[in-house]
Amino acid sequence: MQISIRDLTKQYAGSKYALKGINLEIHNGLFGLLGPNGAGKTTLMSILVTLLKPTSGAVSVNGLDLFKKRKQIRRMVGYLPQNFSVFSKLAVWEFLDYAGKMSGVKKRKVRREKVDRLLDEVGLFDVRDRWASKLSGGMKRRLGIAQSLIGDPKVLIVDEPTVGLDPEERLRFRNLMADLSQTDIIIILSTHIVGDISSTCTDMALLDFGEIKFNGSPERLVSNAKGKVWRVTVSMKELNELKEKYPVISSVPAEGGFEVRIVGDDITGYSALALEPNLEDAYIYFMQSSGMDMNLEASDNGW
Repeated sequence: MQISIRDLTKQYAGSKYALKGINLEIHNGLFGLLGPNGAGKTTLMSILVTLLKPTSGAVSVNGLDLFKKRKQIRRMVGYLPQNFSVFSKLAVWEFLDYAGKMSGVKKRKVRREKVDRLLDEVGLFDVRDRWASKLSGGMKRRLGIAQSLIGDPKVLIVDEPTVGLDPEERLRFRNLMADLSQTDIIIILSTHIVGDISSTCTDMALLDFGEIKFNGSPERLVSNAKGKVWRVTVSMKELNELKEKYPVISSVPAEGGFEVRIVGDDITGYSALALEPNLEDAYIYFMQSSGMDMNLEASDNGW
C-alpha cells in the first residue's frame, strides 16, 4: 500500500490556508502526523477519507485517484474521527454489527464472528451487551477502533486517538496500534501528543500552520537534538529563571531543589549534564529552533 500526496492545498473563505502545498509519501506501517492544535492535521485527515475536497493538488491511494475513485477508496479506508459518537439505543455489539453492515460485511455469521473477535481484541467483549452510550470515554475510543477495523481496511486513519484518555487507556491504545502496524496496512495517527507515536511509528511528519516542517524517521529527528538536551539541578528561584531562558521538558523535586531536563544549544551559567535525547526532546528542540507553535502535549514518560 502507498499513499501519494502532491501539492495539496486547502484554502477557506477569507484567504485562510489550512494546508499549503503538502507533499508526502506514506507506506505500510505506522505513520505519525504530529503537530500542535490548529496545524491542519484534521483538515488533511478529512481530505484523505473523502469528507472534504481540497482547493488544489492530487492524492492517490495505491495508484487510485482519490477524487475520481472515491467509492472504491472509501471501501479501503477505516476512520476514527476525533469526535467519535455512538447511537444511544444500541448495545455495544449491535453498534459494531451495524458498522459491519455499513462496511459491506453482508453475511450475518461472518459479521457476528468479526464483531466478537474485534470486541475481544479491544477489551470490550465483557461489556458487549451494555448500551454503547453508557461506555466510559476510553471504552468508546476502543469501540471506535473496532468499528474502523471491521471492514478490514487497507488504510486506517485515526485523528487525535488518545485525547481525554487516562494513562492506562493510552497504553492500551498504543499497544493495539503497534500490533496492527505489523500487518499489511497503513496506519496514520494524527496527534499533538508525542507519546502516541514515539514507540511505534516508522515514519513521521511535523505539520504547523498548514505546512510540512519535517518528514522522515523518528530516529532522524532525534539525531538533530543530540548534544542539545541537558539536566541541571537548581533552586526554586533558579528554576523560574531557567524557564525564562529554555524550554523545560520536566522538573523533579530533588535534595536542595529540582532536577530539570531542558533543551538548548548552549547552557551557560549552570552546571549541566548532557543527556541522550528522546522524541519528545527532539520535537521540542525542533519547534524551538524553527519557530513552530509550542502548543503540544508531552508524553507520559517524564525522564
